[in-house]
Amino acid sequence: MSQRRPSSEIAQLYGLIAGIAVVVALYFARAVLVPFALAMLLSFLLTPLVKQLQRFRLPRVPAVILVVFVAVASAVFVGVVVTNQLVDVTTQLPTYRANIRKKLTFLHNGASIGVVKATEAVTELGSEVVETLPGTPRQTAPLSGRSSTHLKAGEPVEVRVIQTPSSSVEVLLSLIAPLGIAGVVLVFTIFILLRLEDLRNRFIRLVGHNHITLMTQALDDASRRISTYLLLQFVVNSVYGTVIGLGLHFIGLPNALLWGVIAAVFRFVPYIGSPIAAFLPIALSMAVLDGWTKSLMILGFFLVIEIAVGNFVEPMLYGSKTGISSLAILVAAIFWTLLWGPIGLVLSTPLTVCLVVVGRHVPQLEFLHVLLGDEPVLTPELRFYQRMLASDLQEARQVLEQYLQSSSLLELYDSVVIPALSMAQRDRQQNDLDEAAAEAIYQNTRELLDELNEERLEPRQPDSVSAEQKAIVSYGGKIVCIPSRTGADETIATMLVHLLEREGRQAACIPLRSQVEMMTQLAEARPDVVVVSALQPFGLAHAKRSVAQVRTRLSNERLIIGLWNFTGDGEGLLVRLGSQVQGAVVPSLATALKELKQTNLDQPTNEGPSLCDREAIALH
Repeated sequence: MSQRRPSSEIAQLYGLIAGIAVVVALYFARAVLVPFALAMLLSFLLTPLVKQLQRFRLPRVPAVILVVFVAVASAVFVGVVVTNQLVDVTTQLPTYRANIRKKLTFLHNGASIGVVKATEAVTELGSEVVETLPGTPRQTAPLSGRSSTHLKAGEPVEVRVIQTPSSSVEVLLSLIAPLGIAGVVLVFTIFILLRLEDLRNRFIRLVGHNHITLMTQALDDASRRISTYLLLQFVVNSVYGTVIGLGLHFIGLPNALLWGVIAAVFRFVPYIGSPIAAFLPIALSMAVLDGWTKSLMILGFFLVIEIAVGNFVEPMLYGSKTGISSLAILVAAIFWTLLWGPIGLVLSTPLTVCLVVVGRHVPQLEFLHVLLGDEPVLTPELRFYQRMLASDLQEARQVLEQYLQSSSLLELYDSVVIPALSMAQRDRQQNDLDEAAAEAIYQNTRELLDELNEERLEPRQPDSVSAEQKAIVSYGGKIVCIPSRTGADETIATMLVHLLEREGRQAACIPLRSQVEMMTQLAEARPDVVVVSALQPFGLAHAKRSVAQVRTRLSNERLIIGLWNFTGDGEGLLVRLGSQVQGAVVPSLATALKELKQTNLDQPTNEGPSLCDREAIALH
């Protein structure tokens, strides 16, 4: 007996259990995973430098040692400079005591006097309420100045806990843990840089041996994105710290180098790094500098630089390098912070990049790319159709206008509107969409397209044709489009008329009515070319019937059959149409315009589709 395959519900349950197990493992194994993740982060940043040295004929081991030595020396140098600056700030704080007291007095007696009085009133009221509670002892006199022998029975005694100063041994022990983590990260980094290709090959052998192409693409994509992001972030933050330091120096804040370095380092921490880095120099400026002008200047300087970098520099340099949406960055920052603490906040973006890349290349994990990626998950035609289903005409119009910013009206019709109408016709045929809703979509689409077409028409000089003549020309033009069966067919025929009128051609569309009424109106129009509009899918049979009726009424006019959105075999289509169907078959408005330009209206013909028409269908 063959083993039964698990249902989709069981498979989803297994996936949920596996996801929970992974999260739990990430949390309880953070002592090992955090140093390894930091080492991977540093290896992505340092690998381009190692490869650059190898291009200069330097062996791998010396290149790694040199790069790591320079990185560690730079970090130690920055740490020593920052430590010296911090010690300098700490030693100078007592000299600023008078300035701090002066500003606190101003806040107390000037700007915040109302707040202070209100606080005092609330405090007094709270004391009175507490004293009236049953069982609460009243303190008739202050405790200070009284000996313990004067305390009454039951009167509370103030207790103070005085901590003894930490010894040098305790301070040393408190530094062992961070230094130990730094040492582990350094060892991991050196090992990864030395054995990078071997680790990659082992990972491919373990995970993607049967999908080597897929895993190679995923690894290359992840390494490229993360390396580029980290390198650009390092450059941007370094320049950011330099600009901050120079600006604070010219404003007159002491130890400007310290605040520039802190701003550069803290900016690696998403969301909260920049506010913390700005708060420290602003608070110091209130204690050091006279007045409030320079403090406000520092605040404004930080705001201007942060807005410029966050909204212009970063999006331009690496806004699209990570492939993560802004909302996903926020959610990832919260998630990794809850799992791994502050280090998780720093690692959140690179780790999320890895998840997005995995979701892009592994079909089973595609939901990660959909949820976290920054690429549009709905194509323009799907977005337009979805908004029309929701009767949100304003956003549907925005979709069309956004597409028109980089494309022509013809491309909009062929690539967005016609596929959307084809979806509506398919859903109507499958009873997923009722007839009233489908007709509403067709009607609303026609109205939107009429508005867009009128807005983009070039102003023309008024001609000398009278209103009566114009009324006659409206259905007496050389080209007449006739819908085959549905409102979608009429909508596409209207789009073709829009395009022909923009080229200065005489064209009209017969409104959708009964076949008898449409054929009568078509015979009265006496066109030179008839275009039968039929939208796929499910439009071929209706097109054949319409063509037969047109040939019954008009036997000598040139005929073009528009099987819109047709993507099948052109030769098979001509066989299905039959030899009795005479006329050119076009699958798109672009092909229809091309065919109409080649049509000689002075020489009607009843010949069947030419080789050019068949090639047009096949190429489409």
